Amino acid sequence: MEQILIWAILGYALVVGVGGVFGYLKAKSTKSLLAGLISGLILLVAWFVAIKTPIAGLGVATLMAAVLLVVFITRFFRTRKFMPAGMMMLLNLVAMMVFLAGWLNLV
Repeated sequence: MEQILIWAILGYALVVGVGGVFGYLKAKSTKSLLAGLISGLILLVAWFVAIKTPIAGLGVATLMAAVLLVVFITRFFRTRKFMPAGMMMLLNLVAMMVFLAGWLNLV
């Protein structure tokens, strides 16, 4: 189970990074590009850390998912549009719950 969670961090990092690139391509939003790439990089670091120390890596991934959840909740209530804010809100909620459950299981 631990290995699945570690690889889930990598998948989540890729989705977040690619989401920032798509935000830039669709809306020419450099904020989306920078936020997506920085968040993706932080999650890549969490993945590398999780390979050696799963508790620490899952902790960082959980924190990053929580931060992104707050960002996308705010955007969703401001825009009232499911795409992309609502979808990312749900993705971040699921990611946060999965990473948190895995982290609590290891502690």
